[in-house]
Amino acid sequence: MKNSEIKKYYKKKIDEIKKHNKLYFQDNSPKISDQQYDQIKKEIFDLENKYSYLKSPSSPSETLGYTPSKNFTKSQHRVRMLSLSNAFGVEDLENFEKKIFNYLNNKIDIEYSVEPKIDGISASLTYKNGLLVMGTSRGDGTTGEVITENLKTIKDIPHKITDLDFPKDIDIRGEVFIKKDDFYNLKNDFANPRNAASGSLRQKNPSETKKIPLNFIAYTYGYFQNDKIKKQSDFLSYLKKWGFKINEYNKVLKTIKDLESFHKKFENDRFNLKYDIDGLVYKINSLDLQKRLGFTANSPRWAIAHKFSANSAFSQITDINIQVGRTGALTPVARIKPVNIGGVVVSNATLHNEDEIIRKDIRIGDTVKIERAGDVIPHVILVDIKKRKKKSKKFVFPNNCPSCGSDTIKEFNRITKKYDAVRRCVNEGYDCEKIAIEKIKHFISKEAMNIDGLGKKVVENFWDLNFIRFPQDIYNLDYNKILNLEGWGELSVSNLKYSIDQSKKVSLERFLYAIGIRHIGVENARLLSEYTKSIKNFMSFVNKNKLNDFLNIDGIGETQINSLKKFFDNKINYVVIEKLSKILNISDLKLNKDGKLRNCTFMFTGKLLNMSRAEAKSLIEENSGSVVSSVNKKLKYLIIGEKPTNRKVQQAKELGIKILSQKEWISLLD
Repeated sequence: MKNSEIKKYYKKKIDEIKKHNKLYFQDNSPKISDQQYDQIKKEIFDLENKYSYLKSPSSPSETLGYTPSKNFTKSQHRVRMLSLSNAFGVEDLENFEKKIFNYLNNKIDIEYSVEPKIDGISASLTYKNGLLVMGTSRGDGTTGEVITENLKTIKDIPHKITDLDFPKDIDIRGEVFIKKDDFYNLKNDFANPRNAASGSLRQKNPSETKKIPLNFIAYTYGYFQNDKIKKQSDFLSYLKKWGFKINEYNKVLKTIKDLESFHKKFENDRFNLKYDIDGLVYKINSLDLQKRLGFTANSPRWAIAHKFSANSAFSQITDINIQVGRTGALTPVARIKPVNIGGVVVSNATLHNEDEIIRKDIRIGDTVKIERAGDVIPHVILVDIKKRKKKSKKFVFPNNCPSCGSDTIKEFNRITKKYDAVRRCVNEGYDCEKIAIEKIKHFISKEAMNIDGLGKKVVENFWDLNFIRFPQDIYNLDYNKILNLEGWGELSVSNLKYSIDQSKKVSLERFLYAIGIRHIGVENARLLSEYTKSIKNFMSFVNKNKLNDFLNIDGIGETQINSLKKFFDNKINYVVIEKLSKILNISDLKLNKDGKLRNCTFMFTGKLLNMSRAEAKSLIEENSGSVVSSVNKKLKYLIIGEKPTNRKVQQAKELGIKILSQKEWISLLD
């Protein structure tokens, strides 16, 4: 399955969970079960775990579901409340540990703190001088709702702590939940225990919350100036000493084999617990190591959630459709007779690509096994040949785009020396209807221009009505015409207009991501924006045919450069950006210039000791420096590790660039 297909499916799941988040968190009227909701989350988490380039501010790994309600005061978390990556088996756990070793550039003995993953609602409690001064929901991970008085109704949450060891200023984090027996008396009012907990915490009147038998288990901290607690397991012991309830099943394990063994046993015993859990959480026990490993954009590097096993089922393929994505990828999707898999009704399953159909000989009318496992996307595992009809015919994959009729190609991969499995429409611009629609959907998405109210279905409807054909058309909509459409009223039209007007002010990196250049995701858009600083400078590189200069950016390679060239070879793409540049206020990038390495550029050659390139790059950027990928006059320092490239060292000497050892570089950071 190729990147464009994965991104398309990922965006579909993000839109789906956004819809249910609003129903669940804001409207308190969920339309799906707790298990179905978790399955959607599971798909998103696993995609992000498997494909590092998938990032979205709307992902549950970034926001855990919802924007704080306007009905509550908002408060920004002092330390973000991120979600966890997922594991579904031994291979995922081994990859998790391998990534840790790679990041540290050192294979060390690791100890894990293990705890059940309670299926509830996360909350943060701020204590100052022993007093509970504020309680917040997770919200979108950055900002939460202030629900202090509601949280104070929970008997497990101390209002005042007098223990002498208790920190003067700390955010205690934990899970609010309802026990199975208690929920039985509430089942007529709420869809499931988690929804009951969420709805209760978001009551405007705390006396109503008090009527609900909520529980709280503490498991970590957010903000905390810690200088004496060295292990997660020790912190849990302190939590208990301070008066908080912790999970009775917390324990410390050392090896992947131990984790897997404990997981198997616990999966069988979980139904005997008094509350719902959906897996186990493994955290690196050393807090110093946690701090060093840090976070990715959406999750900590030092923790992972090991989910319980998924299910599978048999169903019949009624049809095979070819979907065209934003980057022209043709994705075959099997339409199947609806079947319940792990509490989720599945009616579609990806067939990945043409090669996969041929390899498994998948045909319309076949009875197939559908699974939702580690890959999470419902997919066909095997065909039950015994149930195949005698007149069954092989599926013929189209050589032309089903949308515009253009030729489709399989690109040659220079790295693997093979042709890609995915066919793509050769149309690069807006001439292909399906590509154009998907480009516009991408443009208005949360992580791009963030135009609320202009969702996927609305884009399709406006396309059919000929309201939009290009992204710039969004800013010239006739709101009077929209007002006359079914389902639209003055308030919804007003909200749409407000959201569109708000989107006119956008950062450079968001804009570069929004225009939808293949291989330019959120991270690469950020790198380009940091390098070019303004849309004017960016377009100057385009106009002067200097896109190859971007090879100086650490993280940008030939794949991205070729994609940029191909994108701008299409005149329509250029015109779209030109028109948008006149409509939008694309802010110039203003980087933090207060770090110790400000105005300094670095390059590495050779192997670093006990540190990966990723960690070193992160340290430099955190201190306002930048990393380049070639030796030139703009380079200030060349950092050499073990077995450096002699050519780079010689070039640096010839250009008068200062050469530092790893130890000398570290000394710059104290």
